Amino acid sequence: MPITKGYQQLVAEAMALVTTYSVEEVRARLNEANVQIVDIRDVRELEREGTVPGCFNAPRGMLEFWVDPASPYFKPVFADESKEFILFCGAGWRSALAAKALQEMGMTNVAHIEGGWAAWVKQGAPVESMEVHKARRPSKH
Repeated sequence: MPITKGYQQLVAEAMALVTTYSVEEVRARLNEANVQIVDIRDVRELEREGTVPGCFNAPRGMLEFWVDPASPYFKPVFADESKEFILFCGAGWRSALAAKALQEMGMTNVAHIEGGWAAWVKQGAPVESMEVHKARRPSKH
């Protein structure tokens, strides 16, 4: 069966519909109480590369289940409607698709980081190892 809509078109459509922030814009908001950064990368990426300080890790494959209060996998962190959830992945493709999916689920407080982790690191934004991240992570996520 031929692919009638490729990943590039899907990502372009998502990018046109979701809020996209630059690394600089997100860095400036890291300590705001109403912002929750969400790393949707695979656990292998996290272990190998580290992550953004203070972020919540929600693997892309589970995100919709973790966000939905009706799901047995629901994570309470996503119930806080006062927060803006800013997603990121490796390059900004998965996070654009994920932000679009969450918008389709009804979330209006979701965005993503342009260029993802690669842009974050390239621009010298703060990072932490997973050992440090796990030690600092609040237990109620």
